[in-house]
Amino acid sequence: MSTLKHIFNELQYELTNKLAEGGMGLVYEAVQKGVGNFRKTVAIKLIREEYSSIAEFQKNFIGEARLVADLIHTNIVQTYHLGQIGGQYFMTMEFVRGINLEQFIERHAELGHQVPLDMAVFIASRVCRGLSYAHAKRDSEGRLLGIVHRDVNPKNVMLAMEGDVKLTDFGIAKALDLMYNEEGKVIPGKDEYLSPEGASYAVTDSRSDLFSLAIVLTEILLGRNIFRGTSRLDSRRSILTMPLPKFSTLRADIDPKLEAIIHKALQRDRDKRYQTAFEMLTDLELYLYSDRYGPTNEKLAVYLAEIFPPAKPQASSASPLSAQPAPLESQR
Repeated sequence: MSTLKHIFNELQYELTNKLAEGGMGLVYEAVQKGVGNFRKTVAIKLIREEYSSIAEFQKNFIGEARLVADLIHTNIVQTYHLGQIGGQYFMTMEFVRGINLEQFIERHAELGHQVPLDMAVFIASRVCRGLSYAHAKRDSEGRLLGIVHRDVNPKNVMLAMEGDVKLTDFGIAKALDLMYNEEGKVIPGKDEYLSPEGASYAVTDSRSDLFSLAIVLTEILLGRNIFRGTSRLDSRRSILTMPLPKFSTLRADIDPKLEAIIHKALQRDRDKRYQTAFEMLTDLELYLYSDRYGPTNEKLAVYLAEIFPPAKPQASSASPLSAQPAPLESQR
């Protein structure tokens, strides 16, 4: 650690706190320093040296950085820089002071109450905004990049204490000419958040992310993932075959309008699903705002402060550690 600190210090980064550590990498909180006592808190995502030397991992890590470099949106964690030190690649990213959505859901379980319905839908709608932007992104020549995140799950949704909702970790995303993609050979993402096409080794498109987001929304509402089985295979089988419940029987305040949105997003036939994130976003926002003053970032910030008191501040990285694609099966 001391050697790493010294190396980064020469690059004008002061590593202040290790935020996450996985088999393939680490995430640090750091201070970027500049002239005139300039200081900016950032997150540094570092791939371990042994993986940096593998061409496949290099390509994917670089591909992720290149992909997200131009994804500048309030609901997506921003990447500032890609660098290399001593044979290891690293990304400098936006630091989000807050918690991830998994921690948010777990906190409600600890407190013994459900996430307020409007807050749950609001969070999903902000993720949907980020996806709508990413899915529609084009390159400098006007070509649609065809971005599919492929790993929309609660760990990859950050909730800033200021009330911002941010999608992160495009580590196994696919996009035109930029990212690793061996669909048909590997299953991208976490089994209990896959789309039916992802679970069956089929080629995915942007509609796959919408199915995954719908699973996340139902988990926020219910406090559990209804597709999670006792094994990875069970989870995939549930996604492919389990009859969808009437969600209002699982939570009484889910009304017919929200029920219809959830069921449409969870259609196994993707041609019957929402065709774009913008379509799903429109329905979510009409649900939230058409007849009332709905939730806002500020309201979410107040709520987060209530359930995560400032006396115990939460500090979380801009991006959890990605499961790189080659050994997906062994990383879960």
